[in-house]
Amino acid sequence: MFKVLIADDEHIARKIIKLLLNDQPDMTEVYEAKDGTQTLELATKYQPDIIFLDIQMPGKSGIQLAENLPSDCVVIFVTAYDKYAVEAFELCAIDYLLKPFPDQRFYTALEKARRHIQEQKHSNHSQASELLKHLDEEKGLEYRSRLIVKEPGRIRIIEVQHINFISGAGNYAEVHLFNGTCILHRETLTKLEAQLDPNQFIRIHRSSLVRKTSICELKPNDNGDYSVVLKSGDALTLSRRNRSKLAELLV
Repeated sequence: MFKVLIADDEHIARKIIKLLLNDQPDMTEVYEAKDGTQTLELATKYQPDIIFLDIQMPGKSGIQLAENLPSDCVVIFVTAYDKYAVEAFELCAIDYLLKPFPDQRFYTALEKARRHIQEQKHSNHSQASELLKHLDEEKGLEYRSRLIVKEPGRIRIIEVQHINFISGAGNYAEVHLFNGTCILHRETLTKLEAQLDPNQFIRIHRSSLVRKTSICELKPNDNGDYSVVLKSGDALTLSRRNRSKLAELLV
């Protein structure tokens, strides 16, 4: 049985890891810390076996903390910035998760930590090549593979592959899934557009972002714009200012 400490200043980031740990019966105790001071206090008090450690936090950074944590705990760095990889290796972190990470990548890191503890091995710099390999794979994932939506009483994880189209609603976005579900997400359409692969999604209107493969028909209108018909039967508008994207839609 293992004790786990999740150290991250972002509430949602902590909750995501906690959700991923929910189906792991051997992770019996899970603690949460929101800054460097609290991390050190909880690590000293509870002596966790595994620490998911964000690198950028208020107070002491994850790099600074790692030098003062209990020597027998296993550290997995979690961050959005891969420039800290070398420092992570030097501090002998067992693994390094680059946000946003796929669920399977998380479980791979968790299994590595679990195995390390069970076999009572000590981390060493020979692990750096393996970590770099994972980093190279994740750096190739320039765009999100899932969206994290905070709802009252829960956090929802939406796989991007399930998204049909997205419509803007002020500072919110309505995410339409292939199963007909519409989910309200507190994110602007412009921010979402930057997070999604342009090879898969295209902005056809100031309030519409659509999956290219969902489009089955284009109909010119008298006012110079186009009606964009999706395989789901939904009809959107390709505005005149986006007519230059017409050729891209036809590829």
